[in-house]
Amino acid sequence: MKQLQEVLKKEKYKKISFKVSKTQHLLIKADINGISGNFILDTGASNSCVGFEAIELFNLKAGRSKTKASGAGATGMFTKLAKNNSLQIGRWKTEDLHLIIFDMAHVNEALRQYKAKPVHGIIGADILLEGKAIIDYYNHCLYLK
Repeated sequence: MKQLQEVLKKEKYKKISFKVSKTQHLLIKADINGISGNFILDTGASNSCVGFEAIELFNLKAGRSKTKASGAGATGMFTKLAKNNSLQIGRWKTEDLHLIIFDMAHVNEALRQYKAKPVHGIIGADILLEGKAIIDYYNHCLYLK
């Protein structure tokens, strides 16, 4: 595995550690607009998102959205959209993040039932694709370029 890390470092990838929760979710810390939060790293989520309760925390300018969110256990949820935010995960950064904002109460309630900590949001495939992500599940590392 050392070889993988060396090759990715030469290719200018940034290494970011994540944790695995009791619920087998991948948990990662990230900063939105300079404010730190806890997120689920979700390869199955098309977009990164945060809960309505995080609008003020991350200084988001929430605007209208025509999109209805759906995910495991919920469909047709009302959303808002916050455009042009900064996101930093470890030493990797993007300045043009558009976030879907929706009610994450059902996600955090499910986590609480397993005595896991709630999260502020989800890092989805939009970021993983932009960062040309490589996930090393064995060593609990995310690499972004």
